[in-house]
Amino acid sequence: MIGLYEDKYEKAWDELILNKSINGNFLQTRNFLNYHHNGKFKDHSLMFFKGETLAAVMPANELKQGKILISHQGSTFGGLVIGADYCTTSNYNWIFKEMMEHFKNQGYERVELRMPHWLYARKDKGNELLDFYFQLNGFISRGEVGFYVNLTNLPEDYESYFDSLRRRKLRKAYKYNLSFRELTDQESIREFYDVLADNMLKFDTVPLHTVDDVLDFKFCRLKNIVSFYGVYHETDLIAGSMVFNFCDKKVFHTQYLASRHDSLDYCPNEFLYTSLIRTAKELGYRFLSYGTATLEHGAIYNESLGMYKEGFHTDTYLNRTYIYESD
Repeated sequence: MIGLYEDKYEKAWDELILNKSINGNFLQTRNFLNYHHNGKFKDHSLMFFKGETLAAVMPANELKQGKILISHQGSTFGGLVIGADYCTTSNYNWIFKEMMEHFKNQGYERVELRMPHWLYARKDKGNELLDFYFQLNGFISRGEVGFYVNLTNLPEDYESYFDSLRRRKLRKAYKYNLSFRELTDQESIREFYDVLADNMLKFDTVPLHTVDDVLDFKFCRLKNIVSFYGVYHETDLIAGSMVFNFCDKKVFHTQYLASRHDSLDYCPNEFLYTSLIRTAKELGYRFLSYGTATLEHGAIYNESLGMYKEGFHTDTYLNRTYIYESD
């Protein structure tokens, strides 16, 4: 049985995603999605029941007078979140059958489902059968390439594996006696946010989250999930990062990385990236993610950014968005 999300299912929804799914993470929970004010998105999240048991969910919202369904714009990842006990052929048959019938009955012209990579999910494996079922039901896929560091097999002399330009700039940064520390109070987090907002001006854009959003994450909604770090030259904050903790210290994900334009001579970015690797490893994380290097959902590859992240001896992953268009 398929049905629309109702508030009375919030606890069951979050329990499935955080503790019972094969591919869920906190970004798909109602706790996270609810930070958006009512009315910002026209929610059309779906729930899939097998008998009385919640087997799968799909956070989503509508666009263009209900003609387009998109895996929730309030989150980086949406798509189908599947209970670990339901990742089989027989279950995918009824889940996709009911889902596709729902799309047809609602008259959707286009559906976009952005799925999380296994790196950001509870289980350390992909779900190729789920990928196959998207193909089987007429979806096409687009990918966004991202970069990460595997901390479990990171050599002690990991800096020696950076490319020559990263090593040279890092040596220069060390000469300026930069310092790195966690930002734990409102004042320093606001200071980081100012650096972030100024940094994004060069891209003619603004941060996805407001300063009130990130303060809410830190001190209320995501206390054990979000953290902030800063690079200082003497007493001045010149670079920093907002970090998400995925799946109980599986992934140390840099949601934002930013530096002041007037401080680039100190090479704060190289110092920041390297310090984050060291910190993540010391805290017991298994992976560190530097995020993607694409624009427009993978249609454009920012090669210079990709090559910059490659310089820190990273591996790559591919986030897939599945797209369905009606005839």
